[in-house]
Amino acid sequence: MSKEVLVIDDNPDIRYLICNILKEKHFNVRSAANYDQAVVEINKKLPDLAIIDIKLDRTDKDGIDLLKLLIKKNSAIPVIMISGHATVQVALNSLRLGAYEFIEKGATFSIDKLLNYVNRALETANLKEEKDIIENRLFHSFELIGKSPSITKVKRIIEKLSNTDSRVLITGPTGSGKELVARKIHKLSSREKKPFIVINAASLSETTYEKELFGQEFSDGTVSFGVLDRANKGTLLIDEVTEMPIKTQANILRVLIDQKYKRIGGKKDVNVNIRIISSSSKNLQEEVEAGKFREDLYHRLNVVPVELSPLISRTEDIPELINYFKRKISEINGVQEINIDTKNDQLYTYNWPGNVRELRNLVERITIVSANESKENIEKSINDILNNKRPIKNNSDFQLTFSSPLKEAREKFEKEYLTIQLKKNHGNISKTADFIGMERSALHRKLKQLGIKGIN
Repeated sequence: MSKEVLVIDDNPDIRYLICNILKEKHFNVRSAANYDQAVVEINKKLPDLAIIDIKLDRTDKDGIDLLKLLIKKNSAIPVIMISGHATVQVALNSLRLGAYEFIEKGATFSIDKLLNYVNRALETANLKEEKDIIENRLFHSFELIGKSPSITKVKRIIEKLSNTDSRVLITGPTGSGKELVARKIHKLSSREKKPFIVINAASLSETTYEKELFGQEFSDGTVSFGVLDRANKGTLLIDEVTEMPIKTQANILRVLIDQKYKRIGGKKDVNVNIRIISSSSKNLQEEVEAGKFREDLYHRLNVVPVELSPLISRTEDIPELINYFKRKISEINGVQEINIDTKNDQLYTYNWPGNVRELRNLVERITIVSANESKENIEKSINDILNNKRPIKNNSDFQLTFSSPLKEAREKFEKEYLTIQLKKNHGNISKTADFIGMERSALHRKLKQLGIKGIN
């Protein structure tokens, strides 16, 4: 399908020239001679690209005003600014506002140069759109996998949230799937077709956080839009919310209460309609008690809590997760699905500090490096990877065991051995007793004696 270009220039000769050249290159072209005509065309249908003259005669609004309007409607639309008598400051200002390029309309004005910018701008926009589509597809195509009680509870909460606009606080260790849960909540909500924006509080410094979040208004009247502008009418995920500076916490609290805020340097309130979801790998209640997080903000964010468990506490989901990941990774990368033995003991005795993300990365790594390998070689590769990741026991651990009386050393060994076997059998006492060759009732007594209360 041909791309649509909107040309806005008050000079009929220039406008005619640009439009005709673009039509010859098979673009769909519309044109306008001033601000008011351009607004009519923009409201009819947003173009794929706009070429705007900065100085529009016989009107009280110029090309910069049109640039601001287009950015507000859709910041992904590339805009090329042209002018025959603009100052360097005006040109720089247009680029700072978000214009793709600026071209002078003087003696050096070149149609070939303009066409080159048009093609590059559209190509860049296409690549960004494809990247966004792929990222959204990846997140939306991946599901919350498992039938363990903890993940089943999370799925039920997400379903119940589908008809609400409640604020949600998602907690869980790194790699447990907090952003995936947030995206699923957004996808099931009435805001599905609106923006889903993520801001990571841990990745921003205190000096840049408010500018990134609230945007900025400059003395010359230009505006740098922030995350709240871009997320308007959609969903904003504040990841690692406990890293938000105290001052910013107070400002975001006002947004939650009043649904409005001021940009940095701004004098007027900006009204906003956003659903805020927050996530954290820390315990927010403990952060509140330590004075690092505002209690009033905590209660505003924690309307509906969602807690994700570490993978080690739901190892019964590992087989289903592996089978799901190897199928999806095969589809995404266009490679053959590999054969992974989901009964491999190492998968259940490893601690998985990176949780589900680490398991997915392992499956992807094995899919790439062990393609066409036998099941035995794949199992060996997995074991080598996991064994290299396990912390090496300090010699003092062994010295402590060997320096202990026989009864104490035996108890230490039995406790570790039985804990591993229970994890391997997902806490099933009968299966564990059968494997180790012990009566079920005797195993119960031994677990009680060793203080092993259960495997979560």
